[in-house]
Amino acid sequence: MAKMWWQSLIVNPVVLGSWAVCAAPNALAQIEGYNPISQTNALEQVTSVSQLRDVSPGDWAYEALRSLVERYGCIAGYPDGTYRGNRALTRFEFAAGLNACLQQIERLLPNGELEGSDLATLRRLVQEFEAELATLGARVDNLEGRVAFLEDHQFSTTTKLRGEVSFSLSSVFGDEKADGSGEDLEDEVVFDNRVRLFLATSFTGEDLLLTRLDALNPVPFGPGEGDNPNITGTSMTRFAFDEGNDNDLALGKIRYSFSLGEEEHGQGAVKDAKLSFMIDAIGGEFAGNFTNYNEFFSGEMTGAISRFGRFNPIYYQGVGGTGASLTYNFNSALNLSLGYLAANANNPSEKNGLFNGRYAAIAQLGIEPSEALRLGLTYVRSYYPGGKVVVSGKTGSELANVPFGEDTATSADQFGLSASLRLSPAFTLSGWGGLTLAQAQDNGFNNGVLVDEGDDATIFNWAVTLALPDFGSEGSLLGFVVGQPPKVTDNDGGFEDDDTSWHLEAQYRYQLTDNIAINPGVFVILNPEHDDDNNDTIWVGTLRTIFEF
Repeated sequence: MAKMWWQSLIVNPVVLGSWAVCAAPNALAQIEGYNPISQTNALEQVTSVSQLRDVSPGDWAYEALRSLVERYGCIAGYPDGTYRGNRALTRFEFAAGLNACLQQIERLLPNGELEGSDLATLRRLVQEFEAELATLGARVDNLEGRVAFLEDHQFSTTTKLRGEVSFSLSSVFGDEKADGSGEDLEDEVVFDNRVRLFLATSFTGEDLLLTRLDALNPVPFGPGEGDNPNITGTSMTRFAFDEGNDNDLALGKIRYSFSLGEEEHGQGAVKDAKLSFMIDAIGGEFAGNFTNYNEFFSGEMTGAISRFGRFNPIYYQGVGGTGASLTYNFNSALNLSLGYLAANANNPSEKNGLFNGRYAAIAQLGIEPSEALRLGLTYVRSYYPGGKVVVSGKTGSELANVPFGEDTATSADQFGLSASLRLSPAFTLSGWGGLTLAQAQDNGFNNGVLVDEGDDATIFNWAVTLALPDFGSEGSLLGFVVGQPPKVTDNDGGFEDDDTSWHLEAQYRYQLTDNIAINPGVFVILNPEHDDDNNDTIWVGTLRTIFEF
């Protein structure tokens, strides 16, 4: 005799998973560095197993599926005609699937369509599992009470809260500052912290409003920009996490995103959405809106310990700005991303605003022939009206950031090639090369050198990163970075970097629990400021504890 529906249920529990109507899509599942747009996953009743295009007669549960579909009519498929039999079974799906078959039994019983052998087997199973069913009923009642309590006391029906906290014990080691002053390094050991709270809100289940609150107090290990002290005389020694606001709670990011077309959640732009959009009101960054091809190192708290090691410096253009981005997927192997960010979009005064001040516009072609190999061709056009020029994103030498002087209006055409090669699940090799062609937009002086409008400067950088995920334990990461920070190789309106600096970095993030990680790391700058004759090696070390909740 063919297996009855309840026998299939017991022998083949995986089958039950697709009976259910899926729970509402979770557009809040991802918080930082992704486009969280969801799709409707409603299941549709099928009348023949042949309607499920990913089920074949060779599948081990084929006969069970055929019986449930054709005899009892309580199997549903996805709107795209798939069954997705390898998906994990949730409690909601179990309840919905069981309910579908019980309703079918209620329909068959009055009509006498249920076979006597089916009824006998059903009665025997009920008697055999009577105690378990009673226990299950009590547990369900208890769960209903707990769910009702949570619903009455939940933070929000539309918003999820996620947080990141880090403690860092850090110091620099070496002799003199890399600025020609002859002063000793400021090498005091410091302890600092960062706190980030993410509020992710979905109004339709197919969009995401992300709000981030920051409180942090690190002092940059750099040349003393703004009100910060001069610690090392160079931006090459800066940490990835070293921006601070004296622990005053501040609004760090507001971003609204949505997409059109089928998608799956992924880092950066929604991987399989046909067209996705992002609007940044504050705190926009191209590295978070698009794929940056250095995924294991890109996070400020969980990535590289150095600022340079996170990703190609081209993505620092426009960071913290206001604007919009979009990504269009031609197919699974080719996509195009466009974006625009302005630093002072809310300021209506001269040389500010959305289009008349400092800005960066990006175009990126992503080429992904397979999941293991990904390539990105990136172009950025940036403009600095003078007063705060950072052509290399506060990485590399001071010349690489202000090739014509800080007060000279500067534009730049920047070209980047990035790649990521996953040789195995435990071994990913990534890297980039970046070329910047900067141009002076007015006349001025740069450390006593006359700068003429139209003077050009060429800046180059490269890096290779090696990531060994799950090294030693699940969730841990062993990582290495080797590269050359941005260097001025030619300059019509000023000085050039005569020598070459080397950036060498190593870190190990050990995942103690799902929520706590210990992250020691060190990087060394050989020939800081690309000056072999005058600057000695500088070491930078840190020990971070990272909390995620």
